[in-house]
Amino acid sequence: MGLLSNKIDREALKAGDHIYSWREAYIYAHHGIYVGDGMVIHFTRGAGQEIGTGSTVMDRFLFSSSPVHDTDNPCPKCGDQTRDGVISSCLDCFLSGGNLYLFEYDVSPVLFLAKARGGTCTLASSDPAEDVLSRALFLLENGFGGYNIFKNNCEDFAIYCKTGLLVFTSISVGRSGQAASYLAAASAVVSTPLRFLTTSFSGLALVGYGMYCASRLVSDIGVRRDVSKVPVERLVASSGLDQPEKIAEVAKED
Repeated sequence: MGLLSNKIDREALKAGDHIYSWREAYIYAHHGIYVGDGMVIHFTRGAGQEIGTGSTVMDRFLFSSSPVHDTDNPCPKCGDQTRDGVISSCLDCFLSGGNLYLFEYDVSPVLFLAKARGGTCTLASSDPAEDVLSRALFLLENGFGGYNIFKNNCEDFAIYCKTGLLVFTSISVGRSGQAASYLAAASAVVSTPLRFLTTSFSGLALVGYGMYCASRLVSDIGVRRDVSKVPVERLVASSGLDQPEKIAEVAKED
């Protein structure tokens, strides 16, 4: 993997890999777990549906991460891909015309911060491939709760499959690095009193970038303290997983 890109060839994929593809001119990435034989298990809303932001503007901006096939023209390999929830797609449908990237685990803090874009790597370690596949297949049959772009999205799903970790606080973002980076960028200068230490544009930019990096780092699943390892059976057995807050409750109870 390079410093600026995590692009990977299809031939190098292994079952249990966490992969992603950028959507909408690199604004948002869709994530999933490669399970072998050219198939990917991922978490999505259906085509043309809301993605759980609560804002129709945001829904249009970060529209559906579902493949391009519709009910009148289903994929010959994976069938109807307009459903929401955890679904199985062929690699072509998952990529939806985009490039293939590999999400990296167990990276160093230096490498993590060098990759300025969130949602590409984490300091957390991955579990063995057999555990990753077991979680993904179980959730394919049983679901992963309600989709929420900030607290329970496709990246959260893939990270849970890889690590088994859930966030047990309900006041912050979930495990998603890209959601954390958006919020960090929005609050980097506006919310910090350090902005008053300088009035120059370069000084504000430096302070803002420093706060952005710090916010990204402390939000990463690999360093957070508000996480708990939750067996997938325990997660699904709990009722009311249609809301992200309920998923947080399950993690805290475990």
